[in-house]
Amino acid sequence: MPETTQQPSTYTLFETAIGWIGIAWSEAGLTRLQLPERSKAATERRLLAAIASDAGPAPQRAAGDPPAAIAALIEALLRYAAGEPVDFSDVPVDLSSVDPFRRAIYDAARNLGFGDTTTYGGLAAAAGHAGLARETGQALGRNPVPVVIPCHRIVAAGGKLGGFSAPGGATTKERLLAMEGVRVGPPPPAQASFGF
Repeated sequence: MPETTQQPSTYTLFETAIGWIGIAWSEAGLTRLQLPERSKAATERRLLAAIASDAGPAPQRAAGDPPAAIAALIEALLRYAAGEPVDFSDVPVDLSSVDPFRRAIYDAARNLGFGDTTTYGGLAAAAGHAGLARETGQALGRNPVPVVIPCHRIVAAGGKLGGFSAPGGATTKERLLAMEGVRVGPPPPAQASFGF
């Protein structure tokens, strides 16, 4: 695999209807998105730890207004967190440090629209890697920009929720899907007869 040079990141945090979200970006695009933790400080710590794990240059907190593309992304994330359907497929994402398999999985996931879901096996097939459902799940567990790369829209076979590596785990995944009008799991029981 060719070596890639990661560009320096700038980051910021902002409050949404679901809590504080943190994002980091390079000149090439979004590099990290941190879903809300229990506090702004916890979200910032988790974001900085994730950036450090990338072994890239130390990030800088944004001073002043972010670039126009990042300001538009923040506005879109605010609308999404408020429950509005938002399409993130055109957001530039810097995946320069991501291997080709993960990049294919992430590209296929970005084709899922608001409220659409597929299985891990279905996503693997859509990415050209049929039969690699488990590996697809592992790739999604390392997704650096959840929501923009909508890994929450990938569910397990049989209508089960599946895992989610973001704070709150499967509960967060279920809440994100519910915000999009998706119910995962078995259908509710039919109403019982009153037996008159």
